[in-house]
Amino acid sequence: MDPRFSIYNTHISAGIDYFCQHDPQLSALQDMPYSYAFPMAKQLPTETPGIYTLGGSRQIGKSTLLKQWMKSLMLEKHVLPSQILFLTGDIIDDHHQLLQIFTQILTTLPKEILAYIIIDEITYIKDWDKCIKFLADSGQLRHIILMLSGSDLAMIKEARMRFPGRRGNADTVDFHLYPLSFFEYLKLTSPELIEATDHALLLAKFTYYLQHGGYLTAINDLAQFGIIRNATITTYSDWIRGDMLKRKKQEIYVRELFSGVIKHYTSQITWNTLAKELSIDHHKTIADYVDCLSDMDALFVQHALQEDKLTAAPKKAKKVFFTDPFVFHATFAWLHPSENIYQTQIAPATADPIRAAQLVETVVVNHFRQQYPTYYIKAEGEVDVAYIDQGKFWPIEIKWRNQMHPKEFKQIKKYKNAEIWVKNLTSDDIEGVKVRFLPLALTRKVKCSF
Repeated sequence: MDPRFSIYNTHISAGIDYFCQHDPQLSALQDMPYSYAFPMAKQLPTETPGIYTLGGSRQIGKSTLLKQWMKSLMLEKHVLPSQILFLTGDIIDDHHQLLQIFTQILTTLPKEILAYIIIDEITYIKDWDKCIKFLADSGQLRHIILMLSGSDLAMIKEARMRFPGRRGNADTVDFHLYPLSFFEYLKLTSPELIEATDHALLLAKFTYYLQHGGYLTAINDLAQFGIIRNATITTYSDWIRGDMLKRKKQEIYVRELFSGVIKHYTSQITWNTLAKELSIDHHKTIADYVDCLSDMDALFVQHALQEDKLTAAPKKAKKVFFTDPFVFHATFAWLHPSENIYQTQIAPATADPIRAAQLVETVVVNHFRQQYPTYYIKAEGEVDVAYIDQGKFWPIEIKWRNQMHPKEFKQIKKYKNAEIWVKNLTSDDIEGVKVRFLPLALTRKVKCSF
């Protein structure tokens, strides 16, 4: 094995116990207040050869998940350490070097025995897909579970397009790791609240969630230090900038685009509108930048719903959300470093009623979009969320501020299956529409983040 990969494969050189104690990702968990075991580690493949992908944002825990999967394979499935190899794409230059490494690996693996090869951050490798296609077409992956991970979700699209019929017979070959849901956060930090109905306790936990979101590093920062450290915030924003620069995007455009998104946050916008406000002179350039940031799982574009077809209304304006409150905070801190507003136990941004309402909508929209096609409704009035399930759409209006006016419910009350999710539950219905306490409703409806 190439000695550069030795630190990631101590299970082979030093044994399973050493690997569990000293692997960089697994050992880091031991020093954290909350050590999370990713449920997805039990869902990744164990027996069916094929080409699999794992996508998800930076700093979300993909590498840790993969190490937990390796640990599970060895301890629970009794896979021999020599059958599992972990490579990292950030030290492999191109597909030629990858093929050379693969050829060397294949000569050391036992014949006709299932092997597991992980390539973490595959998109760092130039033209990586050419190597994988060659290996698949030449039959060299017949007895291999090949797991490719990346922070660019375009990787998954590439795999679907480049490797049709070559990916194996498993029902699921593409996996997407999201930030922890509010339910998962409660299960990790306060499992006694899972079945609780105490609104005050749930509201307090939800307020914390609006600051750190589902990012484990930020969750542990707040638990250990009472703040989210600057290092945690800047690490994420630096990665966004670095990855956009690798895509040959201009940093000044990224800054402007983020500023424009925040200016119009939770409101309907068009790319033409942003183009008129920014120095980015063409709406197609804005669309391209948004697509890149969406592929990086930094932004989510919520389209309006075409109710009769249950699809996106192509001509209507869109809403653009950050994919998690932590992503919002990290981006805001990058744009406004002098304000340093996140170095308190509860960020002032969550205390401001307008900003808090925006972050709440961010949470709800992203929870639903992880499991359902998710839109908003724009007709005579607006409805914040309309998710598709069981062949129909389910509308939800979010009201986080205490003052509400009847005209705000003009559209939502048209739907018999509608709900209003609120901060303070004072009645069971408003204007004939069922009302639910938002943090509790969220834990009941969207439990898992995958």
